[in-house]
This record gives sequence, C-alpha cells and structure tokens, in this order.
Amino acid sequence: MRILYLNLDRGIPVLGDKGASVHVREFLTAAAGLGHEVVLIAATLGDGNPPPPGRLVELTCDPAPEALAAECTALGLDAGDLERAILRREVARLAYDRTLPQRVSAKLAEIGFVPDLVYERHALFHQAGVAIAVACGVPRLLEVNAPLVEEQARFRGLWLEAAARAAEAASYRGADAVIAVSDAVATHVRASGGHPATVHVVPNGVALGRYDDPAGGAAIRARLGLGGAPVIGFVGSFKPWHGMGFLLDVFTELAARRPDVRLLAVGEGPERAALVDRVAALGLGDRVWLPGRVAHAEVPAWLAAMDFTVAPYLPQPEFYFSPLKLFESFAAARPAVAPRVGRLDGLIVPGETGYLYSPGDPSGCLAALEALLEHPVRCRAMGLAARRRVAASGWDQTVARILALAPRRAAKDTVACTLSGDKGVPIAGLPATGAHEFAT
Repeated sequence: MRILYLNLDRGIPVLGDKGASVHVREFLTAAAGLGHEVVLIAATLGDGNPPPPGRLVELTCDPAPEALAAECTALGLDAGDLERAILRREVARLAYDRTLPQRVSAKLAEIGFVPDLVYERHALFHQAGVAIAVACGVPRLLEVNAPLVEEQARFRGLWLEAAARAAEAASYRGADAVIAVSDAVATHVRASGGHPATVHVVPNGVALGRYDDPAGGAAIRARLGLGGAPVIGFVGSFKPWHGMGFLLDVFTELAARRPDVRLLAVGEGPERAALVDRVAALGLGDRVWLPGRVAHAEVPAWLAAMDFTVAPYLPQPEFYFSPLKLFESFAAARPAVAPRVGRLDGLIVPGETGYLYSPGDPSGCLAALEALLEHPVRCRAMGLAARRRVAASGWDQTVARILALAPRRAAKDTVACTLSGDKGVPIAGLPATGAHEFAT
C-alpha cells in the first residue's frame, strides 16, 4: 500500500528528539517494514536523528505577508493584530492550512506518487488532510494524541479558539477512522465532533529489539562514575506537567535516608535550567545527573544504566497520555513508578511491573521508590515482567492494527491527486516554497 503521511505541526520536527518525533519515525519505520511505500509531508523535518525509511518532504509553514493579510480579512481581524506573536502564529497556521491541498497536490504530481491512504497526525488549526484525501479519492486515518485546543489554551495561550475548534471538529468528522492513543483522548474526540463509530483506541508501541543489549548501560555507569550505586532514572521532556520538580523534592528526602542512591534524569526542556540550579543549591551535584539531550538511538543504553524509572506526572484533571517513556522503560526491562492516573493504572501492575502512588503525593512516591530500592532482586524480576507485558506492543503490531482500520476503496485509475475548481478544471498547485526532500 502507498501511504501519504501528513505531519503538519511545525512544532514536531520529524528528526528531532521529542516523543512525538519518535512516534512519527517509529510509525514510518514499521510501515516500511510491513512492505508499505510511504511519503511523508511535514511542516518541519528538523535534524538530530537518522531519517526513517521512505521519502520525506518538507513543506514549510512560512506564508507570505499577503497570505497573512488575506487570512486576517477572512477572520475579520485588523492587519495590526499580527503584531501579537501568538495571534500571528495562529493566523500563519490557518493560512498554511488553506494552501496545503494545492501544495500537496503539486508535490505528489511532481514526484509521481499516488497514495492509497492518507494517514495524518492531528495538528492544531489543521483540516487540510480532509480535502487532500478527497482529492486523491482515498481513505483518511487521523491519529489524535491529545486534546490540542485545551492543551494550547492551558499551557501556551490561544487567541483564535473558535477557529481552532472549528478546524478540529472538521478534521475529526472528515476521518474514516480516528486513532486515539488513550480512552481519554477517544472521549474527547467523540465530544468534539468525531463520529463515535469511527473512533478506535490504539495505545503507543515500542521497538522491542532496540532494547536487547544492556552493555551500553555499563559503559555509561563507568563514564559517570556511578559504579554499582542504585540509580533512579527519568527519560523525557522537562516540561511543567512532567513533574521533575516534584521528583527532585522526593529525591531530596530520599537522599537523606539513602546516601548511596543516585538520580539520572535524561532530556531537555523549559524546566531543566531551573532544575540544574536547584540541584546545585541543595548540594546534590554529586548525587543527581542531568546530562541533557541524547539522541533517541542512545536511549536504550541510558535506560540500561538505570535500575528503574519514574514518570512523575503532576495531577491533571484529565490525563490523556500514552507515554512512550513507560513503554521504552518496560522494553528495557526496567520497572516504573508513576501516579495512578489515566492508562498508567492499567499499564503498571503494582508489585508486578512497578508501583503506583496517588497523584501529587510525595510520601506515596517516596514509599514506591524505597520499595524498589530495598529489594533489588525483586526489582529485576519486575523489570523482566514489564518487558513481557509490552512484548505484544511492538510498532509492527501496532501499525498493522491501525492500517487494518482503513476502509477498502475501489482501485484508482488516476495518475495524480488534483483539486478541481468550480468547473472541474484542476487548480494549479502553488509553488512549494522552501521544500526539500530526503530520499532513503
């Protein structure tokens, strides 16, 4: 099958280190491994990791000033409103989305690719995938990872909420199947315009084979001088809701009881600098290691250097994540500690694959950490049980399950996807300014 994958969120660089970036690459790798031909069109390719199999095309989100002005007029805004940075970004996304069907059509015709399926990662302010799939006469699968409107309004600021919700509802309704990564996301999609019968819950997967060799962990321990010390680990983004400040508070109390224990927290993000300062102020510089960004290919080795991991999410009214960090921890045979929220309650079986605590409860988190530290043999056995638990959650199985949801359509006899004007005359594709490709 020929798959057109759309990743239109310019905040998700395909070759970057974000969990979302990893998710895109793993999907493409699994799809290629299953024998499918994939072309990915993304707003941002980025760098930092090897490209996955397939043809990668970047169509940048950089609307011309006249396009921004036209979008302002359509929205009933004054051009002077574009001085507000958040509003300008939102208008730019809407202008970008408006031109995407023609740009994608032109690019597909240029490379001679006729898809059998459009697979799209849902992005804020975007609904162009609906028109693209209709133009190509193929089904469209929409992957939804979060309630993006609520997330944007809560954490980053949102001016054009009505436009964002309208685009979201249109995108949900225009999908032949919606793939939600959690029950909470599925509930959100149904409540926000998605047809209930089209919504399917498919949690994230993991590339189990990448975590088979623990030798890299010993090398990292030697490099950091950790020796045989028990190591509590974290791998992820240092964002406010990820709770690294909470974990440091708990570790500070633990360190007073267990001077031999170390904390190894890998990753970067907006909270990391403040955390580095707090570690220094607490005098824990020789007990807490914050190495920063590592390439995703190195994550298995860093996990192998840890005895177990923590996903210290802060309390949230609706926890909608399907955290890759837990799947990867389990694949590396490392049990995990996390709050009792969302799907974590079903993934972590207390006493079998890790421990749970009440959200925001430092004493509960501390007790869970101590339970694993005091029984290292049991900790290792729990890690092996955790790996067995995700053995059937490989990306190959996950992607095959997703693609099986695509409805079958009659074979196409067209040679390109085109958009038609009022009289059926193809509309010329706009030039793909800033486009470039990686062929692998």
